[in-house]
Amino acid sequence: MSNYKVNMVLKEQITDIFFDLDHTLWDFEKNSMLTFGKVFEEESLKIDLNSFVKAYQPINKAYWKAYRENKIDQQFLRFQRLKDTFAEIDFEVQSEIIPNIANKYITYLSTFPHLIKGTLSLLKALELQYNLHIITNGFEQVQHHKLKNSGIAPFFDKVITAEQVGFKKPHPQIFKYALEVTGASSHQALMIGDSFEADIEGSLKMGFQAIHFNIHEEQIHSLCPIVTSLGEIQPLLI
Repeated sequence: MSNYKVNMVLKEQITDIFFDLDHTLWDFEKNSMLTFGKVFEEESLKIDLNSFVKAYQPINKAYWKAYRENKIDQQFLRFQRLKDTFAEIDFEVQSEIIPNIANKYITYLSTFPHLIKGTLSLLKALELQYNLHIITNGFEQVQHHKLKNSGIAPFFDKVITAEQVGFKKPHPQIFKYALEVTGASSHQALMIGDSFEADIEGSLKMGFQAIHFNIHEEQIHSLCPIVTSLGEIQPLLI
């Protein structure tokens, strides 16, 4: 981290704001728990939901990191994170039914609309002054459904997904592509996201400004403003 120059937000330069979606605007934890509850009920699996989700979250995070680094593909991610979680809580389930659970999870996940507290008020305020966009590593079709079903799709001019670009955050190419399709220059761009590695480090390397929505208690740094609630962002930009 010490190789970076400390950056604060220079709001007078910003024209375009890029948001991450999951864990930043769309309440992944809440929607994911509701989805698993629905799937397990349909599959008649008597699982303690809280225990499952508690085990699932770090396992899912680790597999997403491997996915970002191109060490695994989508299918492996979707299957293995479930298999490992069942093993972690000592719940016996036949491997043959895990793909069905995984498919149902992906199908239902985007139907739940819950947003992080403060999302709508922040977007309503920012859209009056900035062009708003999404940059996400999430799966193309699923992310568009999340945006539509949660009611926030109209706020965004461009939705840039890793599948669409062929590169995942923090790869420079996805940020370069975002600038190209929006017509913004790097010093006019601001990235807001929850992952230091994917969102903050990746965008800063490309000359973006950034705000770290640090809800996962990641390491404190001085590279950009750090907030722990969306309500803290508006005063920095308006």
